[in-house]
Amino acid sequence: MPKQATKTILVKAPASEVYRSWSDFERFPMFMRNIESVTKTGPDLSHWVAEGPMGTRLEWEAQTTMMEENKRIGWNSFEGDIETTGQVTFNELPTGHTEVTATFQYDHPNPVAGWFDNLDERLEEDLRNFKNYVETGVAPMAGTRR
Repeated sequence: MPKQATKTILVKAPASEVYRSWSDFERFPMFMRNIESVTKTGPDLSHWVAEGPMGTRLEWEAQTTMMEENKRIGWNSFEGDIETTGQVTFNELPTGHTEVTATFQYDHPNPVAGWFDNLDERLEEDLRNFKNYVETGVAPMAGTRR
């Protein structure tokens, strides 16, 4: 059964900067704890590697299905260990902040079920790390990988 999480955070930066940072998928390991690498394999394709439960490795291919500049990014996986779909929206506020709302949905075989038990907390942590990354330029996950 698919698991879904939606979280929102305010980032003190214009939507163009926040969007540009999120759309650089290869930098995700800098602020997403379980993502080991993202490699662009085509104009709208990428290969993802994540640390799974008990030291396992999860890999999948993803396609970017929507890129509305400074507004929205959507994706779907199409091959690999997990199925994922989602979107991130960017809403610039008059306060100089951008409201970022991320919705992730994952479906997985039973052997990796434990990896998804805390999806809400994991997404919240990743968004806090992303906020810090955009606002300070410091990559929270840099140097923490094996």
